[in-house]
Order: sequence, then C-alpha cells, then structure tokens
Amino acid sequence: MKSGLIRTLFLIGGFISLGLGVIGIALPILPTTPFLLLASFCFANGSKRFHDWFIQTRLYRNHIDDFVKTNSMTLRKKLTILIPVSCLLIWAFVISGNIYSRVTIAFLFIAKYYYFFFKIKTA
Repeated sequence: MKSGLIRTLFLIGGFISLGLGVIGIALPILPTTPFLLLASFCFANGSKRFHDWFIQTRLYRNHIDDFVKTNSMTLRKKLTILIPVSCLLIWAFVISGNIYSRVTIAFLFIAKYYYFFFKIKTA
C-alpha cells in the first residue's frame, strides 16, 4: 500500500502532466501524448477513481487509448510528436557552445528516433 503522501504526489504529478498535455494540443512545442501517458501513469498510481475518470475522457481516447491497447502509433502521430521536439533539440544544439551539452543533445536526438521507430510499432 502506498502512503498518503506518495499518492498525493502522484495525483499532483498527474494533474500537472494533464495540464501540460492539454496545453500541448494548442502549442506544437509541447508534445501532447507523452504528457498524457505520464498523467495516466500518475493517476493509476495515485487514485483508482482519478485513473478511471481519466481513461473515460475524450482526451485520453483521442490521444493515447490506441497506444496503450496496442503499443503502436500511426506514422502521423509519431511525426506529430517527433517534429516539434526535434526542432527544439536542433535549436538547442545550434545555440549551445558546450561540447558536453551538444553530445547529450545528439544522444537524446538519436535515442528518441530509435525508440519511436524500433520500439513502438507503426500502425
């Protein structure tokens, strides 16, 4: 059994992630799906009631239900997530003058594409 403090922290994290996911619908800079997945994880660990509520929302069904059920995404959804994040990583790479941060950003860039195209099936 999780303590009340841990459950409360998961719920707070769930609502913060949900808020960022909703903002990500309007702002292409923020990827919606990863934040909604994090919200789902946090709600599942924080409260059965909030998790049950969240998986019944249209937001959940439209953005992550298929991924959770089949562990796959359409190519369009993958690119919708990858392109804005890639633009931000490329921008950070260009403006960074530190070799260590550039290596880290390059690693993140490669790892992200590897995960999306080799670990998540394309529907």
